[in-house]
Amino acid sequence: QVQVVESGGGLVQAGDFLRLSCAASGRTFSRYAMGWFRQAPGKEREFVAGISWSGGSSYSVDSVRGRFTISRDNAKNTVHLQMNSLKPEDTAVYYCAAVEAYTSEYVGIENIDYKYWGQGTQVTVSS
Repeated sequence: QVQVVESGGGLVQAGDFLRLSCAASGRTFSRYAMGWFRQAPGKEREFVAGISWSGGSSYSVDSVRGRFTISRDNAKNTVHLQMNSLKPEDTAVYYCAAVEAYTSEYVGIENIDYKYWGQGTQVTVSS
């Protein structure tokens, strides 16, 4: 089982950057695919970016591609989401999620693909 805890959220201005971190417990973290999701007020939680347990495969949604980068450090049991050129529409609670994967390049892109979730960290981008 894996527990995940997000950090790094905050209030920034449009055009600024933030780096979210997700710390995961568990001895087999390196076998877990990881993802970042977000939920804005009044909206459903949506996929933002995901990365395979090998780190060799990743995927992000069109709205953040080129601005957000997901990465992981298996030695430190952490996953990061580097968010550049932030926009007001990026305002949301950001969640880290994990799932044990059986192939090294698996990347989940749906809520139901993930089993373990953090409590979320708030990101607010002012215009």
